[in-house]
Amino acid sequence: MDTHPSLTGSACRFFLVDAFTDRPFTGNPAAVCLMPAAADPSWMQALARETNVSETAYLHPEGGGWRLRWFTPKTEVELCGHPTLATAHVLWEEEIIPKGSPVVFRSLSGELVVTRSADWVELDLPALPTKEAPIPNELLPALGLTSVRACGRAGDDYVLEVKSPAEIRSLRPDFEAILRLPLRSVIPTAENHDGSHDFVSRFFAPIAGRSEDHVTGFAHCLLGPYWQERLHRDHFVAYQASERGGTLHVTVRGDRVILGGRAVTIFRGELAIPFRPAG
Repeated sequence: MDTHPSLTGSACRFFLVDAFTDRPFTGNPAAVCLMPAAADPSWMQALARETNVSETAYLHPEGGGWRLRWFTPKTEVELCGHPTLATAHVLWEEEIIPKGSPVVFRSLSGELVVTRSADWVELDLPALPTKEAPIPNELLPALGLTSVRACGRAGDDYVLEVKSPAEIRSLRPDFEAILRLPLRSVIPTAENHDGSHDFVSRFFAPIAGRSEDHVTGFAHCLLGPYWQERLHRDHFVAYQASERGGTLHVTVRGDRVILGGRAVTIFRGELAIPFRPAG
């Protein structure tokens, strides 16, 4: 693949995109930086702190493909869904890639394939099944909970099933207390019975600079397999009940999770600061 003219030179194109929504100012905002080449990681981290959204995605051509990296305001992360969706949306909307063509990203989590179906973007991500685990001491009080139905763990990420969506929406976590616990993120979730969605969730990860993330693709890589095991189904309509909120279609296919969502570009422009290449 030849480098597209929009990615040549020393300037970086920059976008803000609301992901997992079809309405501005809802869903999860992601910054997307299109770069001509690999960048200095310290420069990327500084820019992510400056944008101060939950994730900034950095994309550049590499070896005939695309290299994608994600930074929170505090650290680089290995997998993140909503800025991946936002980046693919930008590539199609700016006609850098034809709308009928899939996008293949190289990332710290391996190869990620993103496709388009009408105005829905579909991410092919690794499934992250949880295993039943004890609840970390002091986690329930930090969340304002007295009990949960089940606790699942994948690495340092925890899924807590509670009794109702109303309980999910009423949570008022103590983020300072969560920061003291040996975990990366906690994902409270509950089955939903009103017909609008199959399950709801929230996502808290203060150690990564995301006290509460608005709509989290990564979380649904755990939630898809979790609810597949409990509800004996492979496809779900999910809602992340943050203040902004967002809807995802979640399909579990073996060791992969297909996440469907929409996106809206809020602004596009060019960085006024110099690009700092790697090395």
